[in-house]
Amino acid sequence: MLIDIRRDVFPMREVFTISRGSRSETQVLTVTVTEDGVSGQGECVPYPRYGESLASVEAQIASVPAGITRAALQSALPPGAARNALDCALWDLEAKRTGRPVWQLAGLAEPGPELCAYTLSLDTPEAMQEAARRHAQRPLLKIKLGTPDDMPRLEAVRAGAPKARIIVDANEGWTAEVYAELAPHLRRLGVALVEQPLPSGLDEVLIGMDRPVPVCADESCHDRASLPGLAGKYDMINIKLDKTGGLTEALALRQEAQQQGYGIMVGCMIGSSLAMAPAVLVAQGAAVTDLDGPLLLAEDRAVPLRYDEHGVHPPAPALWG
Repeated sequence: MLIDIRRDVFPMREVFTISRGSRSETQVLTVTVTEDGVSGQGECVPYPRYGESLASVEAQIASVPAGITRAALQSALPPGAARNALDCALWDLEAKRTGRPVWQLAGLAEPGPELCAYTLSLDTPEAMQEAARRHAQRPLLKIKLGTPDDMPRLEAVRAGAPKARIIVDANEGWTAEVYAELAPHLRRLGVALVEQPLPSGLDEVLIGMDRPVPVCADESCHDRASLPGLAGKYDMINIKLDKTGGLTEALALRQEAQQQGYGIMVGCMIGSSLAMAPAVLVAQGAAVTDLDGPLLLAEDRAVPLRYDEHGVHPPAPALWG
């Protein structure tokens, strides 16, 4: 078995801003696993928030012995971007070798399209209202917030897209005081959920706080080991393969979280269609699907995912799985 690691850069359609900063491109690692002339691919997006860099993730992937199985990989690497790319590449390799789609190999029902959120980046209220107006026909808008002055932004987006369903992502940017002040207005403005309002590690104050709309854990939830620490704080979890360390753990996390009564959101880092493809399987039946990374890019993979009025469709075999 040969493991190849390649750095790829995808320019974005426009500068994308969250509470932690801005970017005009996304840098990803593409991993190709080849055995007996058959290849499988996976993609990951190293995330500095979790102590990852392109170099550190490359080193993790390079440390894995050739010929590793998907089962052995789960303990060989910790949850994170490196394990994600390898895990998804091994799933793809097995699909290519057997001629069976990953959904069958995983014992899942045949997937279909899922309605997908479209993200508006953090900006001035005026700019966010204009962006909301341009995308008002979309059924679900996700807006990036995370400052002490977000109320005008919320009002502006609702004015720009009066009929759209809205979800809010604070990216750990609020304090308990800011969240408490905004919370009553979330329901008034028709917000469906708020994602990670407080910093991970400082979210104990959510216990007992009024939650007029569901609160979703993102940075506070990585894999199944995160679940005990979420009790009483969150109503939903956001599953991202770059956090879980691949499709294998993502499917297990979804099952256990549902058994514990959490609603499911499936999200992404900003990556190409190759990164989103396995997540489409996890998103089947989810309360919220947020796999719009490719829609934010100026360029994508040669065989991209299909997005239309029905949402994001499962990948073609030429892309993944």
